[in-house]
Amino acid sequence: MKVLVACEYSGTVRDAFTRAGHEAFSCDLLPTETEGFHYQGDIRDYLLDIKWDLMIAHPPCTYMANSGVSWLHKRPERWGQLNDAAEFFNLLWNADIPRICIENPVPHKYAVAMLDPGKYTQTIQPYQFGHPESKRTCLWLKDLPPLEATMILEKPSCGYWDNQTPSGQNKLGPSPDRWKLRSTFYKGVADAMADQWGNL
Repeated sequence: MKVLVACEYSGTVRDAFTRAGHEAFSCDLLPTETEGFHYQGDIRDYLLDIKWDLMIAHPPCTYMANSGVSWLHKRPERWGQLNDAAEFFNLLWNADIPRICIENPVPHKYAVAMLDPGKYTQTIQPYQFGHPESKRTCLWLKDLPPLEATMILEKPSCGYWDNQTPSGQNKLGPSPDRWKLRSTFYKGVADAMADQWGNL
């Protein structure tokens, strides 16, 4: 199977499908962090080059995530940036690829109204796939079954997950690379995608 992983530089999902025996390619504006087939550039220049069987995409979430919705009312320019982000999401969703998964954090209502598929298909958590962390993630699925949990962990006795403070907030404070650390995809989820969707 030919698999395109859009907007990925880490190689996490690409490498999971490669280990499972597929031809997997990642594409991002940044160079890849691991060995593997990678196109450094705009995904829009790469979508039509090959007849893909499956695409898993991680489009930028800055302007669509519910966690940042308040900024829309503080910085009017973000409405235009939201529109651009939604257009990019829709371009990926409407690509001529039979099976598609788009991954993003929980979107706010303004973003959902702009997305062609509307509301997400399902939400998942890292702790459902063997990672002792909490980060609710949405999946929009086209001709793919919902992803099934592979290893559900119990919440630690302290009452919060490894990536959280006692109040439940994320531990990561402001920093130049916060966006990169927060966007890291989980290997357990990537492996589940390769295992469950790789033989459809």
